[in-house]
Amino acid sequence: MAISERVLRYLGSSRNIAGCLLALLGLAAHLLGLAGAFWPVVVAALYGAGALLAPPERLRLRVSHAEMETSALRADLDALLRRIEGRFPADVHLAVEGIAEVVRDVLGRAEQLAAAPDELHVVSRTIRGYLPAGLEAYANLPRGYALTRRAGRERSAHEELLSQLALLDARLREVADAVHRGDEQALRDQGRFLRDRFGGSDLDLD
Repeated sequence: MAISERVLRYLGSSRNIAGCLLALLGLAAHLLGLAGAFWPVVVAALYGAGALLAPPERLRLRVSHAEMETSALRADLDALLRRIEGRFPADVHLAVEGIAEVVRDVLGRAEQLAAAPDELHVVSRTIRGYLPAGLEAYANLPRGYALTRRAGRERSAHEELLSQLALLDARLREVADAVHRGDEQALRDQGRFLRDRFGGSDLDLD
C-alpha cells in the first residue's frame, strides 16, 4: 500500500477523529487561558490520548447478498459489451454505452438497489434479457435489410432497435432517479436527526 494511501486512510480513521476532537478541546482551553504556557504539550497529549483510546476500526470481511448480486450483474454487463464490440453501427454502440453508464451508476449503490426489488428486477432484466435480445435480433438481420424501411412499416429494423434502446435508457434513468432519491432521503433524515440532536445548521435540506 502506498504511503499516501495509508495517510489518507489514517486521516479518516476514528483514531484521528477522536484525537482531533480532544486536541480541539485543548486548544479551546488555551484560548480561554486555562492551559498555561505549555498549551502545545497539552494539545499534543490530548490528541495522543484520543488516538490511543479510540476504538479500533471495524473490520468488514463478509460480502452482502446485494454486493454479490450487483457484482454478478456488472460482470454480465461487461461480458455483453465485449461480445458486441465492433458489431453494430456507431449510433447503436453510442446508445448502448449510454445505457451501460446509467447501469454502472446504479450498480454502484448495491444496498439501495437491493432495497428496491422492482428496480433491481428492471436492471437485471435489462442486462440479461431486454438488451441482449434486441441486439441479437438486430445482429441476425442482413445489414441492408436492417437499414431499409419496408412498405407499410413505420420504422426500419435499425430505427426500431434505436427506439427500443431509447425506451430502456429512459426506464433505467427512472431507476437511477429512484435510487438517488433514496440517497437524498437518507441525507435529509440524517439532517433532521442532527438538527434535533444538536440544533440548527446552515445546511438546510428541507
